[in-house]
Amino acid sequence: MSVQASARAVTARSAIMRAAERLYATEGFAGVSIRQIGEAAGQRNKSAVQYHFTSRDELVKAILAEHAEAMEVHRLAMMSRLGEPAGMSPRDRIRCVVLPHIEHHVDLGVPSWYGRFLAQVVVEPALREYAVSVHLERPSLRRLYDATRDPGERDPARTARREAMTRVLIVHMCAELERDLAAGHATAASAATAWRRLGDDLVTAVCGLLGALRSDPR
Repeated sequence: MSVQASARAVTARSAIMRAAERLYATEGFAGVSIRQIGEAAGQRNKSAVQYHFTSRDELVKAILAEHAEAMEVHRLAMMSRLGEPAGMSPRDRIRCVVLPHIEHHVDLGVPSWYGRFLAQVVVEPALREYAVSVHLERPSLRRLYDATRDPGERDPARTARREAMTRVLIVHMCAELERDLAAGHATAASAATAWRRLGDDLVTAVCGLLGALRSDPR
């Protein structure tokens, strides 16, 4: 493939990913066809999406991986400042879990669709497990969750449930704020402030949630 053709392929692939992200975020998975994605991406070839991604699921996985990698950059930068998770305060560990999502949304600007896209993915049966694993497979996040675990907890199901509660709060509150910003409820200039305020609130909420669950004698 020539350099020019390769550049066109990269451009087409990116356009398809952005169109899919936007359509799935706003219309849901049931309401969007592969053909609609290709048209929204400006692809004249009706088979363009299948050519670049082979299937809907592979397209969604590519979008998830791209965003996970971007968040990992923020997380690794935080951890390089704060040190290994085992030596962090509980709140700093939670900050390293939550705030990379927030800073990534700040980077995306207004409007963005990833928050609502992810909220759709995590309730799509065929994609939910992958959506969870693509983040947990990141070594940095796994180390944070492992360090956050209660050493006295011997029930893996309770540990998994706490991690799920944390994910639900982060994913769905980010989707809510993204929806509000897209609807014009905040200016682009104040969006970063709104995201960081949400980040602070989420850190406090997750710390409170995990603390309350640990103190529950059941």
